Amino acid sequence: MRILIVEDEKKVASFIKQGFEEEGYAVDWAADGREGMLLALDGVHDLIILDLNLPKMDGLQVLQELRKARVKAPVLLLTVRAMIEDKVLGLDTGADDYLTKPFSFQELLARARALLRRRLETEPTLLRVADLTLDPARRLVRRGAEKIELSTKEFALLDYFMRNPGRVLTRTMIAEHVWDYDFDTATNIIDVYVNFLRKKIDTDREPKLIHTVRGVGYVMQGD
Repeated sequence: MRILIVEDEKKVASFIKQGFEEEGYAVDWAADGREGMLLALDGVHDLIILDLNLPKMDGLQVLQELRKARVKAPVLLLTVRAMIEDKVLGLDTGADDYLTKPFSFQELLARARALLRRRLETEPTLLRVADLTLDPARRLVRRGAEKIELSTKEFALLDYFMRNPGRVLTRTMIAEHVWDYDFDTATNIIDVYVNFLRKKIDTDREPKLIHTVRGVGYVMQGD
């Protein structure tokens, strides 16, 4: 899962970013409304946490533009504006939830999880490639009848592969989706995690599902 935080207060943004990364999410951060809108329009985020009082472009304006562009990611507004009128306006503009500052990170995390679960419920209940299945809502992976235990990053990587069967995924694409925009693509961590996955889902099994495209990246396919 990938989250976008649009927040101009660096300390607040760093606090939220660190908290979600510790929970295994990939997190991007934008410090103003215009940058946040541009990142959100990429359509790669599963959840957007949006402040209202932003430089360059107000949060409500960002929200309006995203809904006009049919960005489907749920939006959680996080702001000091505590008036009922502000909440109603935010929700009517297209927000999915609203949390006022100061806030508890545990409450923010719980609300984020609820929004992500709601989104998963509208998606296919099971991803399948050959005899490999992945249940996003229950976070279960099986190869045939055997249950496979994965770490948080391994699960996120496999989820990305299985949502793009037959498509060659470059290391940059994987880094931006499973990690974040600031990821150092010069490291070999992606290859390390792909090898972890291979050992768990392909070792002593046929057909092999994860294939290397030399000089480009990787592809998942069952033939």
